[in-house]
Amino acid sequence: MDTLQAPMDSPFGAASTAREVIKGIDLSGRVAIVTGGHSGIGLETTRALAEAGATVIVAARDPGKARAAVGGWSNVEIGMLDLIDPASIDAFAERFLQKHRKLHLLINNAGFIGYALERDARGYESQFATNHLGHFQLTGRLWPVFARGARVVTVSSMGHQAGQVDFDDIHFERRPYDAYAAYGQSKSANALFALWLDRLGRPAGIRSFSLHPGGMITSGFSKDMSEADKKASGFLDAEGKPVIDPANNMKTLEQGAATSIWCATSGLLDGKGGVYCENCNIARAVPEDSQEQLGVRPWAMAPELAERLWQVSEKLAGVSYSGRGRSTASE
Repeated sequence: MDTLQAPMDSPFGAASTAREVIKGIDLSGRVAIVTGGHSGIGLETTRALAEAGATVIVAARDPGKARAAVGGWSNVEIGMLDLIDPASIDAFAERFLQKHRKLHLLINNAGFIGYALERDARGYESQFATNHLGHFQLTGRLWPVFARGARVVTVSSMGHQAGQVDFDDIHFERRPYDAYAAYGQSKSANALFALWLDRLGRPAGIRSFSLHPGGMITSGFSKDMSEADKKASGFLDAEGKPVIDPANNMKTLEQGAATSIWCATSGLLDGKGGVYCENCNIARAVPEDSQEQLGVRPWAMAPELAERLWQVSEKLAGVSYSGRGRSTASE
C-alpha cells in the first residue's frame, strides 16, 4: 500500500467531536455531498461542514424528513437520492452536474443493516446493493467534476470483521442468508472501494478514505435492533440506558461523526489515502484471527481483492470510471 496502515500522531482521539476536529478550518467555497446527511452521524457531519462554510448537499431518500431535520440551515441544500435505485442515483448526479462545476468532498455516509433477506429490482442483495454498489455508482457519476484536492470519505464499520466479500456468492443465491455476514461483506466492500478509488484518483489529486465511526445507540441505524440485541452488543446497560464510553467504542453522534470530518479535512492526511481509519487516526492493521474489537482485517485492505471487487462492481452497477478525464490506476 502507498500509505502504511498504521496510526500517526493525531491530536484527536476516540472522545473527540466533529466540531473539535474541524475547529479553525475554513471550507468557504467548497462543495460537499453527504449521503444520509439528515440523521445520525450524517446529520452531525452536515452540521460540522456547513458551520465551517462549505455548501453541503444532503442526499436523502426521504426529502421530507431531510427538510424537517436541516431545512433552513445555512449553506445546506437537499437532494433526492435512493441508493438502491440506479435511476435515482443517475437523476441526483445529473441535477448536481447541471448546477455545480466542482465537487470537493463526497461523504458516502448512508447505510443500513437488513435483518431479513431483501433484493433490489436487479436481484442484488440489498445491503451490498445499497451500502456498496449505490455509492460506487454515485461516485462514478460524479467523477468528472471532482476538484483537484478533493476527498472521498466512505463510512465502513468494524462490522467488516463479520464478513469478507464472497465473490462466489455475493447475493446469497446459494448460501443461507446471514444478516451480519451480509452487512460485514458490504462494509468490507466499502473499505476495498476506498482503497482502489484512491489509486484511480491519486494522479488527479483525488484521495479516498474509509472509516469506522464507532458504535452509537442514539443513531437511527440501530432502530431495528431488539432491546436484547442492543444489550448483548453493549449499546445498552442492564437498565436499558445508552452506554457512552468512547474508549470502548461507544460514542455520541457528535463523537461518531468526528472521524468522517477528520478524514475529510485533516492536513495530516495531505498526500495520503487508501487507508481505513478509526478514532480520528489511521487504524492498525490486525491479523485475520485477531480478537481485538478495533483494527482493520486483511481482507478489507488487500489491493488484489480491491481490484477484483472493482471489476465486479463495474459490471454489476454498469458504471466505468475510465474515459472520464482521469488517469487509470498505476503502481
